[in-house]
Amino acid sequence: MVDQLMTALTALNGQVNSFVWGPFMLVLLLGTGVYLSLRTKFFHLTRFGRMVRCTVGSLFARRSSKPTGQKITPFQAMSTALAGTIGVGNIVGIATAISLGGPGAVFWMWISAFFGMMTKYAEVALAVRFRSTDENGRHYGGPMLYIEKGLHMKWLACIFSALCALASFGIGNMTQSNAISGALEASFHIPRWISGVAVATITSAVILGGVKRITKVTSALVPIMSIFYILGTSVVIILNWSEIPHAFALIFQGAFHPESAAGGIIGFTVAQAMRYGFARGVFTNEAGLGSAPIAHAVADTDNPVEQGFWGMFEVFVDTIVVCTMTALVLLSSGVWNSTIPDTAMAAAAFSQAFGKFGGYFISIATALFAISALLGWCMYGEHSVAYLCKKSSFPVLIYRTVFIFLTVVGATMKIDLAWDISDTLNGLMAIPNLIGLIGLSGVVIKMTKDYIRDPSSVLMKK
Repeated sequence: MVDQLMTALTALNGQVNSFVWGPFMLVLLLGTGVYLSLRTKFFHLTRFGRMVRCTVGSLFARRSSKPTGQKITPFQAMSTALAGTIGVGNIVGIATAISLGGPGAVFWMWISAFFGMMTKYAEVALAVRFRSTDENGRHYGGPMLYIEKGLHMKWLACIFSALCALASFGIGNMTQSNAISGALEASFHIPRWISGVAVATITSAVILGGVKRITKVTSALVPIMSIFYILGTSVVIILNWSEIPHAFALIFQGAFHPESAAGGIIGFTVAQAMRYGFARGVFTNEAGLGSAPIAHAVADTDNPVEQGFWGMFEVFVDTIVVCTMTALVLLSSGVWNSTIPDTAMAAAAFSQAFGKFGGYFISIATALFAISALLGWCMYGEHSVAYLCKKSSFPVLIYRTVFIFLTVVGATMKIDLAWDISDTLNGLMAIPNLIGLIGLSGVVIKMTKDYIRDPSSVLMKK
């Protein structure tokens, strides 16, 4: 009976998943970014320099960016969002895209990121524009509030919140802790249950401190893990420098002529390259899914457009930088065109350069990426539960307890079905969020045009 139930559940989830991550939804996700780009005259391209100055440039400004009291800086908000965005998908996900869609999938991943920058910008700007402030002066918001306040569709906002809370247990928790325990077991022979307990202990110490502590930890962890991974991939790319031109040739050939790029391998088509490139691009940077705006909404800023720049920057770092470097490592090393499984492909590529330390490097990177994603998603789920329960503290406490418990469960279980269901729930979140983005696109376009005319015209009361 149990086996039959699991088989039926797997089949049902497969059908739903094929729609959620199928051509229609991917076109809708990409189309939203294309529409916003056209209507704002490619704001993310024409104002790219302004984006850099308002994000990275602001970190080096003379004025203090330290928050006071319970306030969260724009950088801390972005770090929390990036923590939830950068995960094992930036390593294994890229290997999957290339193995299923060929090297050309990387090109279409870039396209999804280019237009995804505008989608994420719109999400973040709307999150700040329609957020609320509690009695302690702390901001909160996200798709649930801009759907409720902007579209006056509270029922749809509740659906989004419920899906987000459920997805946080899977894609944001069990799958991440499982990735950590698997990596540490493979490289350091640490039993999975010990890794699970350790991750649960670290997680509880952070999340029980609330949003302020989560943002403080992620704002320190995200730069460290990003620099660590970028430096490691840079070394491999330098060692394989003679193969980098060929790697780029594979990407561009594979995008339009997969057969020549794959050397005659049967199965790669332009349609496959596009499908897996778009899917992995959206999956890694989460543009359009509605998760990251929850973190950005808490930022202590009075300019929704400039916080939107942080959303653009988030997609740029996640996909254009981190995912591209992973792809170049895989392609330049040649492991992409072998029989090595997706999950082991990155370790094999790094082992070519670092020897046995390559496996250690990937294990550490996986652990850092996964634990940051776990913390970011906990915040998303917590805010979703608070919205559904009218900010009652008891349901939030229950949520945190379950979240910590499932961290141990996820580290020790066989998690294939849980991953698949979580993937489906993650995609389903996009539906109410995209309805909100499309319905409120006029607000985004107006804010953007007002900002171009006069940046101070979009300022809000803090």
